[in-house]
Amino acid sequence: MFIVVLVLGFVACKQKASEEDVAIDYTKVQTSAFDADTAYAYVAKQCEFGPRTPMSKSAQDCGDYLIAFFKQYADTVYVQEFPATLCTGEKVTGRNIIASFNSGATDRVVFASHWDSRLWADKDADKQKHHKAIDGANDGASGVGVLMEIARGLKGRTLRQGLDIVLFDLEDQGAPYWLEAEQTEEQRDWCLGSQYWSQNLHIPYYRAKYGVLLDMVGFKQLRFTKEQQSMSYASSIMNNVWNVASALGYQDIFVNSLESSVMDDHIWVNHYAKIPMIDLVSNCSMGGFFPHWHTTQDNISCISKESLQVVGRVLLVTFFAAE
Repeated sequence: MFIVVLVLGFVACKQKASEEDVAIDYTKVQTSAFDADTAYAYVAKQCEFGPRTPMSKSAQDCGDYLIAFFKQYADTVYVQEFPATLCTGEKVTGRNIIASFNSGATDRVVFASHWDSRLWADKDADKQKHHKAIDGANDGASGVGVLMEIARGLKGRTLRQGLDIVLFDLEDQGAPYWLEAEQTEEQRDWCLGSQYWSQNLHIPYYRAKYGVLLDMVGFKQLRFTKEQQSMSYASSIMNNVWNVASALGYQDIFVNSLESSVMDDHIWVNHYAKIPMIDLVSNCSMGGFFPHWHTTQDNISCISKESLQVVGRVLLVTFFAAE
């Protein structure tokens, strides 16, 4: 019995030592470069096209720009056109844009954002602006800008796992308060691009280990909490991202608090594509999203280079720590 206890004790100590040996020091993970000034310029460039609303010239021009951009850096770029019906009943065509890096790798990760902007500033303090389209600098362009800079940094980099950057179209066109549209519990008038992609993946039988969705990540008072559906579908992924952020000194930004569910693109990726995806969506400590959400004030003036840097760094460390 003494010998058995001794052996078991030795095995337990060895296992503990082994676990400590593989513990990752996230502050020392080597990643590709990320330049906040460049990311900010990418956000500004999207806004210069004007509101990226369905079927508009601004959306056409900006979409063409994004496709051309990613073709410079990715192995493969897929453009997924899809038919959709807006909450107004209007029939439109959307474009999802998918940029793949290390296309031959079996182990894959998805980083995503939406690239459209809202047709209506229906939360604006000035009611006369409620039918005005918004720039969507934070709500859309900020996440895309971060992913563009990540893509630029990966050019020529040898990766062991693959990365797919997915830009969803027609995310932000859910019914405004004045429209007598049929409302469902699922809120299917939102996130049209992710609904389509999740049911019609750009590659048959496509799989990914996990995904991270970026939404409204550039505001000056950046704050993330653990969104409830993300924790329900992919708690291990969310906890890992929070551990990375804490190790990098961002625990005041990535707050260890569970918040209510948000209807966002990750819902459909989890539901249909069965890819565990979390939502990094900023919110205010007093409740709700950032103060300029769905208003005409959501323009480049509310974007912080420091916020873009934080998000880019956390994403890259999370990705490269598994390399």
